[in-house]
Amino acid sequence: MNSILLPSVKSLYIQLLFEDTILSTGTAFSVQTSQGAMLITNRHNLTGRDQNTDRCLHNMGGLPTHVRIHHHATGALGTWIEKTEALYKDGVRRWLEHPALGSRADVVALPLVETDGVDLHPYDLYNEGCDFVVGPADPVSVIGFPFGLTAHGKFPIWATGFIATEPIFDYEDLPVFLVDCRSRKGQSGSPVIAQRNSGTVTRPSGAVVTFGGPVSQFLGIYSGRINNESDLGFVWKTRAIQEIIAFN
Repeated sequence: MNSILLPSVKSLYIQLLFEDTILSTGTAFSVQTSQGAMLITNRHNLTGRDQNTDRCLHNMGGLPTHVRIHHHATGALGTWIEKTEALYKDGVRRWLEHPALGSRADVVALPLVETDGVDLHPYDLYNEGCDFVVGPADPVSVIGFPFGLTAHGKFPIWATGFIATEPIFDYEDLPVFLVDCRSRKGQSGSPVIAQRNSGTVTRPSGAVVTFGGPVSQFLGIYSGRINNESDLGFVWKTRAIQEIIAFN
């Protein structure tokens, strides 16, 4: 039987709550920083508001006060433990936003407090996986929970598409590139990776490397489609997350 791919362990199923009432579901993942463990997800998941219009996303006007995270239980892969984190303390948001873009950046970091009994499987923002060249038309995977669905337990579903813009360029002068992927609600906050299970990759130096097992490269965080009529979606680059962590 094949083993579970590591990226399947890293994506976290989240529920956005108003007190104890579930408003929506989404995706997140963790990173380790000098300030402790942090949850990375989209800003619109935590605010409950559309990034562009500020319109409330819930049809009854509910806005999140807490996020419930389905973590892996300590020493028991395939068993999950629910932890609830407050989004506000004394009326002030707890999450960290981008130091320059602020609310324009649809990616935030929430310091994790409730981690007893939890095994974290964080992404490394600087040395994750294998560094190889990716570009337009190369396949990438958005690993999350479309419509709140799961593969098994709280393991995520892999939706695979293709890079749609040159990753070295910033789309609309933001640290963003586009992917062409049939992704849907619930996948907001998903890590986006380039996964290669066998074959060869080209390193930035130009060297061609042959490998016999899975290699992956973390590229950023998915934040939804450019509009409801398109399969083009936004990916906030790893750099944006690094800048949030570094300047807060």
